Amino acid sequence: MTDAHYQDHLNKAPVFTKGEIQKLRAFIKKFIRKGDQNHLIYQIENGRIRPSKSLQDALNSMLKGNEEFIMIDEQKVFFEEAFHQALEASKTDTKQVMLVEGGPGTGKSVLAINLLVKLIDQGLVAMYVTKNSAPRNIYSTKLKGDFKKSHIDNLFKGSGSFTEVDENEFDVLIVDEAHRLNEKSGMFRNKGENQVKELIKGSKFTIFFIDENQKVTLSDIGSVEMIKHYAEQYNAEVISCELTSQFRCDGSDGYIAWLDDVLQIRNTANKNDLGMDYDIRLYDDPNAMLAEIERLNERNNKSRVMAGYCWEWPKENRQDVDHHDISIPEHDFGISWNIENTWAIENTSVREAGCIHTAQGLEFDYVGVIIGDDMRFENGLIITDFTKRAKTDQSLRGIKGIAKKDPEKAHELSDPIIRNTYRTLMTRGQKGCFVFCTDRALQAYLDERLEKVMLYRKEREEMLYLVEEGARYMRYKN
Repeated sequence: MTDAHYQDHLNKAPVFTKGEIQKLRAFIKKFIRKGDQNHLIYQIENGRIRPSKSLQDALNSMLKGNEEFIMIDEQKVFFEEAFHQALEASKTDTKQVMLVEGGPGTGKSVLAINLLVKLIDQGLVAMYVTKNSAPRNIYSTKLKGDFKKSHIDNLFKGSGSFTEVDENEFDVLIVDEAHRLNEKSGMFRNKGENQVKELIKGSKFTIFFIDENQKVTLSDIGSVEMIKHYAEQYNAEVISCELTSQFRCDGSDGYIAWLDDVLQIRNTANKNDLGMDYDIRLYDDPNAMLAEIERLNERNNKSRVMAGYCWEWPKENRQDVDHHDISIPEHDFGISWNIENTWAIENTSVREAGCIHTAQGLEFDYVGVIIGDDMRFENGLIITDFTKRAKTDQSLRGIKGIAKKDPEKAHELSDPIIRNTYRTLMTRGQKGCFVFCTDRALQAYLDERLEKVMLYRKEREEMLYLVEEGARYMRYKN
């Protein structure tokens, strides 16, 4: 801090370190001629850092110029409700918790970013919080404008950043992907208390965006029940609501219901019906799938390949896109794991694959998903196998120890994690999802399910044609 390299800055803004109290006293006397009965010191001690006007203006400008953050329909209703509740909590100094449930593509993140910008514009101390660093980096990059990214980064924090927070230190904490919250923070998960509790404690108004069906690691503990439990501990009023309209997957709830049925997560009525025309394709060759993703990406840089975490993520050659972390020799196919956390918006990263940790919370136009050996098809059932996950994957950390003592318990814990992982990856695309499976039996099963979808579409089109022809005949007859 006191290196000569920084002398120009130190001349403008002196730094006083331990043992220099006399210098500090002389400096204060030079600029403050008389006392004010300690009022000034009180203001310094109890002052709060608030967002600057230039930051407010810049964020508003970036938001207005970015189509990805435009809210529609149901999102606007929820936005107004959350915005006014946050203002009320700050004004009345009462603690409130808002719970917003919603499945893939219901616009939770869009709503969260709009709230962040609007509340900062009102002078409130607000932060966007999520466990995954990828969405934080993407959103801060998109909103930075002419600011240094480090300035914007202060508005985007990891869920483990609040272990020593004072009660009501913030006006608003906006918690995205709340299902990903952990019991403890830190590298060894030994810091602080329950993250849900810390977040509620630290803010007058805490809004949680949650989808319990997107838990993808053993350490994910965020739940509606847990949030309500800690809200009650802090005597916080709870407002619950649910986003239902789909803005991803071509507006189709049917596709997600079909996918749940296909992955045998739950039985649904959408066994052969996607609800709307959604571009779902199965590829026998991963090279062909990648080529199609590259072609579609040329339109607007919004198509990417993703894969299940069945291949190691080595530290060596981390910056070499030509080093193929994911290799499928029988198809002479190879691709690197994503190099940067902002791979989703980099113009040169289409030949990199994202995993669940770098893709969750983001959305694209088209996604190509490689289903690895941790999921296969046997005797009419989809089987998950946690032993096929890469050693570098922390999603199932501790599962081998559990398996030694209780194999059934290990499978019971890991099975929904693996299914949810692929469900999440396969719902990242707004317009389409392409799939390649390393297990041939699973590939054949998916092919059979897709054939039934195509047959259903054809029958529906023929029926609609007959109805139209009948109506045309009746008009002619009359």
